[in-house]
Amino acid sequence: MKNRIILWGAASLVVVGLIAAGGFLYFQTFSPDRDSYPVRGIDVSHHQREIDWRRVAADDVAFAIIKATEGGDHVDDAFAKNLREARSAGLAVGAYHFFTFCRPGADQAKNFIAVVPHDQPLLPPVVDIEFGGNCPQRPSPQQLGAELQAFLGPVEATFGKPAIIYLTDEAKDAYAEQIAVRRRWLRSLAIKPSEDGWIYWQYHNMGRVDGIEGDVDLNVLQGGQQTLAELFAPSAQPSPSP
Repeated sequence: MKNRIILWGAASLVVVGLIAAGGFLYFQTFSPDRDSYPVRGIDVSHHQREIDWRRVAADDVAFAIIKATEGGDHVDDAFAKNLREARSAGLAVGAYHFFTFCRPGADQAKNFIAVVPHDQPLLPPVVDIEFGGNCPQRPSPQQLGAELQAFLGPVEATFGKPAIIYLTDEAKDAYAEQIAVRRRWLRSLAIKPSEDGWIYWQYHNMGRVDGIEGDVDLNVLQGGQQTLAELFAPSAQPSPSP
């Protein structure tokens, strides 16, 4: 009996190990169906360090969303270089702002507008709302909605395009019903988002792309090259720099 228990225990460990290995392999190699989602992109910040953007562009990457600012005064120190070199490599480029819960939305808008250029084509501005790395305080849905509107108003007026809102699952559960209605960028790792209406889907947070050492977020666009071209097209009436 004792030997049988040991054998069953060993077999169970093997099964668990195989399941874990299979799950890890599935996650690492997961990629959405290319016929349904042919346009691939990445989002980056200074955490990716030096990027060889020409190698990135050659590795089936069509667009890049680059961190520009955070809160009311922080600027990502790799933004200007990443934006310039990604554009030079032929990618459609855009900028995102990490929205903090401890600064007024109007102050955050001023920071983003001061840093992101207004005189060249860009994908719609993105505002990133998530709990990880944010201030410990949690505004009510009504408070966040008001501050987000204070951010979106001047940003959208300046860049001439409706913004896109990035939400993690946790932030979506807490705030999605109360914040501004905009196209969404959803994070759903290795699983297709359960809701429709999104424009970007971040499907991997430990992806690999030629030209970047280490992990990078991988995304697909809802639509084809025509959709990407429309998003990237210059706005009809860009506002002057404040």
